[in-house]
Amino acid sequence: MKNLLLMFALLFGADSATNHTKEEAKQQYLASESVHASFSKVELRVRKAAVKVITGGGHGSGSYLVHKGFHFILTAQHVTDGPLGKHYMISKDEEIRMATLVYSNPADDIAVLFLEDPFKLIEPMKYKPTKEVSKISTDITYSGFPSSHKLMTIRGRVAGYADKLGSSRQIILHTYGWFGCSGSVIYNKSGEIVGVLWGVDVEYYPGVAIVEDMIWVVPIQQLDIQKPINLICKYNKMKFC
Repeated sequence: MKNLLLMFALLFGADSATNHTKEEAKQQYLASESVHASFSKVELRVRKAAVKVITGGGHGSGSYLVHKGFHFILTAQHVTDGPLGKHYMISKDEEIRMATLVYSNPADDIAVLFLEDPFKLIEPMKYKPTKEVSKISTDITYSGFPSSHKLMTIRGRVAGYADKLGSSRQIILHTYGWFGCSGSVIYNKSGEIVGVLWGVDVEYYPGVAIVEDMIWVVPIQQLDIQKPINLICKYNKMKFC
């Protein structure tokens, strides 16, 4: 018998702010990272755009994105399960920003947080969703913050699909995930968004076992990015409205 377990972040941590320039931060980043030649440009961009979403009792992961001037964090709803308008701390390396929850979908486990004050030291990924649900055997990558580890970049591929009660058909990845990875944005080799990681598989026979290499992802097609934009523009005059 098979069931699901939502992987809530359990560990709390945040870095202090700094006044480093963008170029200094870039040089520090390159100096601290040692990557193999097979590491693609997309993987590097995905890694740079990955952020930690800090909550009252732990953390989740997310991705820093931009769409027509709208700067936002895409993550899982269960990571940011407060009311609309609640503020969350977003951190990356030594830079911290506050973001406002402007879209929350518990059924599909997707959330969007608005960054009125964008990050200065990291570049956002462009919001480019796949045109259709990714096919089986599609290669994927994501970067996140599992457990107490620092940023990890992980590869995998689409293994299949499964139904989730009250929601759309979900994508099953053959990859790795653990506490703290919830909210990580999954990308294909072209840098298009496949979906948002929200849980791992759990086997209940015989006994209980977490299957950390079977990961559940909500397809990005379940997000209408215009909805959070319209909500913001209803009450504020922003350049992207």
